[in-house]
Amino acid sequence: MTDPEFWKMYFETLLEVFTFFVLLTGLLGLIIPVFPGLTVMWIGTLVYAVIQAMSGNMTWVGWLLFALVTLLMIGANIVDNIIIAKHMLDKDIPWSSIILSFAAGIVASVFFTPLAGMVASPVGLFLAEWRRKKDKQAAFDNTKAWMTGWGWSFLARFGIGIVMILFWGLWAWVG
Repeated sequence: MTDPEFWKMYFETLLEVFTFFVLLTGLLGLIIPVFPGLTVMWIGTLVYAVIQAMSGNMTWVGWLLFALVTLLMIGANIVDNIIIAKHMLDKDIPWSSIILSFAAGIVASVFFTPLAGMVASPVGLFLAEWRRKKDKQAAFDNTKAWMTGWGWSFLARFGIGIVMILFWGLWAWVG
């Protein structure tokens, strides 16, 4: 077991498995509205790039694909906010209700489970809007608009997350 090629392949495989695990965790984390899944995925590729560069295995193709992954992450986070904001601004939902909704999701995710956060966030928005508008149906309509925006945003982010994984796969296994 003193063969340097064996250990090199062992650590490269371990790095690739770890990076793929981080990418999948980020991708699946996109289900939770407050979880920065695309950023987690990007951090996984950043660590991979740094380790590859330090070991002399980073080519121009790797840097190009890392740059594309970076642009996808930035673009997806912008698109995410645009899609959700459009749905919420169409209903004139104030920032105070939005912040309360996100806070409810974060607190529930931290103290209970991410699934509880997924429920707490829209419930928080509903309660904030019901209190503000004093109209249950209007509060429900505003919550529905937020959920619709989140749904479309999730689909866009998930699709972009898949492309990020594909680019990393090209980089890790082909390039």
